[in-house]
Amino acid sequence: MTYVVVENCIKCKYMDCVEVCPVDCFYEGANMLVIHPDECIDCGVCEPECPAEAIKPDTEPGLANWLALNAEYSQVWPNVTQKREPVAESKDFDGRPDKFKDFFSPEPGQGD
Repeated sequence: MTYVVVENCIKCKYMDCVEVCPVDCFYEGANMLVIHPDECIDCGVCEPECPAEAIKPDTEPGLANWLALNAEYSQVWPNVTQKREPVAESKDFDGRPDKFKDFFSPEPGQGD
């Protein structure tokens, strides 16, 4: 099992999860984070830290596409180990539907 960052992270990117991860398995895109599935130790400490509830265990149904996206982009986006401020409009985008279709960016983030 691994944990997976899902759609609600897009345009929120709160980063509370980064601060508690003991193995630094988060990678940063321009407007979301992903978890490297081979680095995640399945400890679960990140899941309750996400205010947007955008981290799920991969055992939940319907997450195969998100697991693949996390695996793909964790290979190309920079590793992030320090929490920064969330996206300015994060509260406006938290819970908004169709964020992947409307706002996903394959561009890398800042990293550390």
